Amino acid sequence: MDRPASGASSASPEKPRKLKRHFFLKIDSWLDSTLWNAGYDLAEAWEEITIFFRRFRVRGLKKLGFEIAGEAMTLGTAGMVLLLALAQPALEETKKDWRNHDNFAVTFLDRYGNTIGHRGIIHENSVPVDELPDHLVKAVLATEDRRFFDHFGIDFIGLARAMTENAKAGSVVQGGSTLTQQLAKNLFLTNERSIERKIKEAYLALWLEANLSKQEILSLYLDRAYMGGGTFGAAAASQFYFGKNITEVTLAEAAMLAGLFKAPAKYAPHVNLPAARARANDVLTNMVQSGLMTEGQVVAARRNPASVIDRDKKEAPDFFLDWAFEEVQRIAARFKDHTLVVRTTIDLGLQQAAEEAVASSLREYGESYNVKQGALVMVENGGAVRAMVGGRDYGESQFNRATRALRQPGSSFKMYTFALAMENGYTPQTVVVDAPVAWGNWSPQNYGRSFSGRVTMETALAKSINTIPVRLAKEKFGIDAIIQTTRAMGVETPIKKDVTIPLGTSEVTVMDQATAYAVLPADGYASRRHGIAQIVNYAGDVLYDFERDAPAPERILTEQAARSMNQMMTKIPYIGTARRAAVDGILTGGKTGTTQAYRDAWFVGYTGNYTAAVWFGNDDYTSTNNMTGGSLPAMTFKKLMDYAHQGIDIKPIPGVDQPMPEKEAKPQVADAANPDALPPMVRPRSLSSQSTRLIRELATRLKSADALSAPAGTAQAAIEPQTTGSTGR
Repeated sequence: MDRPASGASSASPEKPRKLKRHFFLKIDSWLDSTLWNAGYDLAEAWEEITIFFRRFRVRGLKKLGFEIAGEAMTLGTAGMVLLLALAQPALEETKKDWRNHDNFAVTFLDRYGNTIGHRGIIHENSVPVDELPDHLVKAVLATEDRRFFDHFGIDFIGLARAMTENAKAGSVVQGGSTLTQQLAKNLFLTNERSIERKIKEAYLALWLEANLSKQEILSLYLDRAYMGGGTFGAAAASQFYFGKNITEVTLAEAAMLAGLFKAPAKYAPHVNLPAARARANDVLTNMVQSGLMTEGQVVAARRNPASVIDRDKKEAPDFFLDWAFEEVQRIAARFKDHTLVVRTTIDLGLQQAAEEAVASSLREYGESYNVKQGALVMVENGGAVRAMVGGRDYGESQFNRATRALRQPGSSFKMYTFALAMENGYTPQTVVVDAPVAWGNWSPQNYGRSFSGRVTMETALAKSINTIPVRLAKEKFGIDAIIQTTRAMGVETPIKKDVTIPLGTSEVTVMDQATAYAVLPADGYASRRHGIAQIVNYAGDVLYDFERDAPAPERILTEQAARSMNQMMTKIPYIGTARRAAVDGILTGGKTGTTQAYRDAWFVGYTGNYTAAVWFGNDDYTSTNNMTGGSLPAMTFKKLMDYAHQGIDIKPIPGVDQPMPEKEAKPQVADAANPDALPPMVRPRSLSSQSTRLIRELATRLKSADALSAPAGTAQAAIEPQTTGSTGR
């Protein structure tokens, strides 16, 4: 048998390997050459581009100008994108039917049938600007916006002038908002002081200028502004204050009306005629300074100021009426007849007491606590809203803090977690553990950063221990169950799903709190909060009656759970954080709330007759001076409730049969360092810093002035006052 020649068996595998190497070398060579050629071509192209653009190269000052222009274009493009993003929320407001002043004409009555105000088209119809007295238009423009016909909605010159004058005076003596900006606020926004609102206001002013003529803007402004006394618009104010058509007002009356735009409640002539006349005199001065009239033309109006017809000085409950009007529109939208008479639930006696309680608290302690605003809602057990305070001054700000302001409730929110626990078999004597607890990266702390160990639920709520509701939410019930409880009890504001909500970090309204807490004195039934008792048309037909048409109350908490809550809540005003809230001789329940950095202070409480929620804070969310729910809110609650329970039958709180507990001599508190130490009352400033300086300067000049001497032929006694036993001056 022949054998193959030596080496024949290894020749065939070598040949494929050489072919593969040769193939990869080709690829590598192609890549190298291609990349090199591409780079060379790009370099050539770049060189040609560079040579081309060298023709446009500039040097010296021209180069600086081009650099600035280039940067300006870059920043301008970025700025336009930013402005477009900021404009979107403002332009969303214009999608509403803002031109329609609604087609409702509503006369409101109190619970006893007395007329308390009007809303809707019952206001005087708008009068075209061309038909208004020339001196009225001039008075408004001279006072509110002298450059109205020259700017495009934002007056940068006027803004700079206002800032200069304010800096000189050391206080705010001039505003920088144009008339168009004020109209934008009245039509679309609220009086809430925030950067977001000011940005929206500026964009909406530009939008109004682009879509309306100057005459239309001025007409809308005169027709929509609040003018005091429950009136809206200059035409309605003319009828209310002077009993005449707007086209017939004199120069003195026009000046008084123009003076109302700044602060209608402060300068309302039926309340403070001297202040209204002084303000009207300032308006006349503005007309002279702006060149719209001469001193000779206004001198008669100065010497003969306007008088007003006799009116009841009692102010309408405007915050309540605004809310009630919204309720009427919701209820009566299905009715054909929109000219209505509405009997409300408000009690003007309680309303006046509520307003005075809030006002006196702010007057006495507002400056000490660094707090500017308060709100209150009072509900009679059964659901009728008897009083509502939406802020310290409706004329200054129509923003209703009782129904629209969203504020963190702090510890007053703990009631919902404890109510859920009572629903799930807990009792006031159930023992729980106050110890450190962590939920993710969050570890809540008690006030004073100490822990009490084993305590009862009753003690945990009275001392406002933070760890207990958090532990209950984490280990027992979960966040969703707490949210469902708040909704069932009447909180309409959406609650944010967050692990911190057991301690009250999700915002609610004062109305929400009053509605939900009223479930407890109702023995666990829904409070059926309402402000409209009956709606009739002018033919006398009853279109709506709450007792007839409203659904029957549903049970929200079991009887046992509601009564257990009442047993715990009635301890807080006596041994807990709310000892200043205990009504004299009346069993009281409730809970305080104080938020982080002392931005919000709450007390929400009840007796067997009434429930009230009280809030104090600042519109700009700045911190107060360590104000807690157990201080000003609790005191305000007591002021109102002491008045409200005079001369009425006292109803018991369901489930609380033991005698009224006595207050502890020493506080057991969790949200106040020293609740017994109220800050000293500070006398409020009655004059501005500018007025004070002027008066002092005048006094100095009078002291240094030369003494008067008797003219020739005139008895000295005609000049100098007679004195007894002295000839000195």
